[in-house]
Amino acid sequence: MSQVCSVCGKHPSAGRNVSHSHRVTNRIIRPNIQSVHAVVDGSVKKVNVCTKCMKAGKVTRG
Repeated sequence: MSQVCSVCGKHPSAGRNVSHSHRVTNRIIRPNIQSVHAVVDGSVKKVNVCTKCMKAGKVTRG
């Protein structure tokens, strides 16, 4: 499944884990993407949406 939100375009970003002893390792910060049935242009389609957009009401589920 694609890790990109269809509404806001949020996608995975790169970051770093830093331990107490300051050892640094690379990591990927992934958004919480869910596949939902939503109304798009008057018809119901399956889209990938992040949970922040669902909570904000930017998507009408159908």
